[in-house]
Amino acid sequence: MKQPIWNYEQEPRPETGDETSVNLRAYLDRMPDEKARQYRPEWSDEETVNWCGDFRDDGMLFLICTERDVEVDEFRRELELSIAYRNRVREQLLHT
Repeated sequence: MKQPIWNYEQEPRPETGDETSVNLRAYLDRMPDEKARQYRPEWSDEETVNWCGDFRDDGMLFLICTERDVEVDEFRRELELSIAYRNRVREQLLHT
């Protein structure tokens, strides 16, 4: 598997993370940039879940090797931080 250019997984976080939060950040690093740029914060939870395509029928994000479930609110929060990270480092990473 090709490693993503993003490294949001290693970005400092305001609170201590657990295995699930690390896996969520790694998941977001692997999201194609074109897809991440389509996201709109004003979408409803249902629109976000449909756009993502990786939520289970019970409303939790499908992540393997996790200690706990990730609900759409946590997903959106981390996704928006991930997008802000990408916007901050995109020029540097794409033009090196």
